[in-house]
Amino acid sequence: MAALSQLHIPTPISYCTLPKTLNPISPFHNTLPFSPSILCALSHPNSFSFPRRSLSRSVLRFNAGELSGSFDDDEGSEESDQNDYSDDDDVDVLALEQEAKDAVLEYSSSLSRTLTIEDEKNDLKETAQTRKRSKQRKKIIPDNLLPRVAIVGRPNIGKSALFNRLVGGNKAIVVDEPGVTRDRLYGRSYWGEHEFMVVDTGGVLTVSKSQATVMEELAITTTIGMDGIPLASREAAVSRMPSMIERQATAAVEESSVIIFLVDGQAGLTAADVEIADWLRKNYSNKCVILAVNKCESPRKRIMQASEFWSLGFEPIPISAISGTGTGELLDLVCSGLHKIEEPKNLDEEEDYVPAISIVGRPNVGKSSILNALLGEDRTIVSPISGTTRDAIDSEFTGPDGQKFHLIDTAGIRRRAAVASAGSTTEALSVNRAFRAIRRSDVVALVIEALACITEQDYKIAERIEKEGKSCVIVVNKWDTIPNKNQQTATYYEQDVREKLRLLDWAPIVYSTAIAGHSVDKIIVAASEVEKERSRRLGTSILNQVVREAVAFKPPPRTRGGKRGRVYYCTQAAIRPPTFVFFVNDAKLFPDTYRRYMEKQLRSDAGFAGTPIRLLWRSRRKMGKDEGKAVTRTQENLSSHDRKLVSTTP
Repeated sequence: MAALSQLHIPTPISYCTLPKTLNPISPFHNTLPFSPSILCALSHPNSFSFPRRSLSRSVLRFNAGELSGSFDDDEGSEESDQNDYSDDDDVDVLALEQEAKDAVLEYSSSLSRTLTIEDEKNDLKETAQTRKRSKQRKKIIPDNLLPRVAIVGRPNIGKSALFNRLVGGNKAIVVDEPGVTRDRLYGRSYWGEHEFMVVDTGGVLTVSKSQATVMEELAITTTIGMDGIPLASREAAVSRMPSMIERQATAAVEESSVIIFLVDGQAGLTAADVEIADWLRKNYSNKCVILAVNKCESPRKRIMQASEFWSLGFEPIPISAISGTGTGELLDLVCSGLHKIEEPKNLDEEEDYVPAISIVGRPNVGKSSILNALLGEDRTIVSPISGTTRDAIDSEFTGPDGQKFHLIDTAGIRRRAAVASAGSTTEALSVNRAFRAIRRSDVVALVIEALACITEQDYKIAERIEKEGKSCVIVVNKWDTIPNKNQQTATYYEQDVREKLRLLDWAPIVYSTAIAGHSVDKIIVAASEVEKERSRRLGTSILNQVVREAVAFKPPPRTRGGKRGRVYYCTQAAIRPPTFVFFVNDAKLFPDTYRRYMEKQLRSDAGFAGTPIRLLWRSRRKMGKDEGKAVTRTQENLSSHDRKLVSTTP
C-alpha cells in the first residue's frame, strides 16, 4: 500500500466509488471481484489527481503511465517504471483518436483482402453505374410503393440476364442451363423520371410437357442431398416442384403492372411460347404485356428473327440482354405503361438505416420456412429437395414494434469439397451469393437442425460470421423433432452448442419450429437486441476506467527478461462491430491469453452481447534514458515498423 500511494498517477476521470459509476453502463454489467485493498487503493484521493496542464490546455491530454497498472512487487522495478514514465510526459489524446481511426481502416482493408469472394470483383464493376445513378436521385420511395414489372417466359431464354441488365448489377445467377431461377427475385430500376421494381421469375411450364421432360428441363435431381428422405416423400417433392415454380411466377404477374414476355430469337417460335401467350392474353388482358425477343445480337438478322413472333398477337421488340441492344426502346415501352409514383409526404428522411438480417445455414435446415413464417406468405419455395433456394432472396419486414428489417434468405452452404465434387456451377454461385449476403448484412441468423446439432460445416459458417464481424443469433430449428423433452433439455442442448461453437459463445440461442410458426417471432426480437449492441458506443472515460480495473486486477504477465506490458490509452474507434484500439508500450508483451481476458472483461463490464468485438493493439516506441525524458510518439513520427496491427481474432 505504501508503494501504491507513492505512484501518484494522474487521471482526468473523476469518480467516488467504482460500482456506482459502472452500473449504468449496461444491464450486462458484473462487478469485478476486487479485493478491498485494491478498491481502496484505486479510489483513494491521493492515488489519482487531475494533471495541471490538462486543465489549462484546450486539448485533453493523459499521462503516459495512467493506464499502465503494472504495479511491481520490488522497489527496483518501481523506480525503473517511474524513470521511464514521469508525470511530465503527456500523450495527445486527439492524435491518438485519429491514429485509432486509421488503425481501424487499415485493419478493415486487410481483412477484406483476406475474405475474398470469387465473383465479387465482377459485381463491383457492374454495380458502379447503378450506384452512380442512385446517388443522383434525391427522392427515395420505399420498395413496397413502387410499381412492379415482371419478366416471364419459358426456361433458359435469358430472363435473369435481362433482369441483371435492367437493375444494373449481378444480382441474379446467370448460367447456361435451365431451371436456375426458382423464386421471385426483386431489384430496383430507374429509367428517366420513372422508378420501378423488376421481378425475375422461374420458367413458366406448360401442360403439354410430360413430368419426365419437365424434370429434365429444370435439372431437378432425385438423389443429391435427399439420401435421408423416404422414396415416397422424395417423389412427391419432385412432382410438386414445377407447380411451385409456376406459382411463384404467377404471383409475380398478379402483382405487376407491366409484363415483359420474353422469347428466344435464336430458337424461334415454340409451342411453349404459344401456350404462354394464350395464358397471358386470356387471364391478364387488363395489363400491359410487352413481347421482347431476346438473343438478337446481329444488326442484320434481328428484324428477321423478331418477325417470326408476330403470330403471338403482340408486337415483338428485338433486344439483347447480354449486349444491351434494344433495351432502351424496351424501357420506354415499360415506362409508358407505368403510373408515376409521387414521394409520400410523411416519409421520415431520418430512417435511412434499415438493419439487414441474413438467414444462413446448411441445406434443408428450414431457412426458407423461417422466412415464410416471418412474412406470413409463401415468399420462397419450401421443399425437402436439396438446393431448392439458389439466389439470395431479399424481403422487407416490419416488426411488432414498427422496426423495419431487411430479410435475406440464402442457399444452403455445403462443404467446399462437396460442391467441387458435384461439379455444379449453379451451386458454386449460390454459395458465393450466400457469403455475399453475410457480408452485406448486420445480423446473421445461423440456422441449425435440432437433431443434427452442430456439424463441422456449421462451425465453418460460424467462423466466417465471426471473421466478417457480424452480429449473430443461433436458431435451433425443428425443435419439435427432439423426443422426450423436459425442462433440462434446452439447458443441456445449449451447453453442447456453446462447447462446439466457442467462436460464437456470445451469441443468443433461439429454439423454434418454423413449419408450425412456433417462436419465430423471438428471432426478430433477439436480432433487434443484438443489432442495438452492435451499434452501441462506449464512452472513453468509462472505457478507460474498465480497462484500468482489468489491468489492476490482473496485470500483464512478465517476460523472461522482466519486461511487462503497459496500457497507455484505450478508445472505441468504430461501431458495427465495436472496435477498440489499445495503445501499449509493446503489443508483443500481451499474449493471446491476456487479450482474451481483456475481451472477457469488456463483455462482462460493458455488455456487447450478441456481437463480436475487435481489439487492436498499437505499439508505441519510447526514447532511451540517455536521450532525456521518456516521451511517447505522436502520429507525426510513426514509423512503418510500428504500424503493424495485432488483432484478437485468430
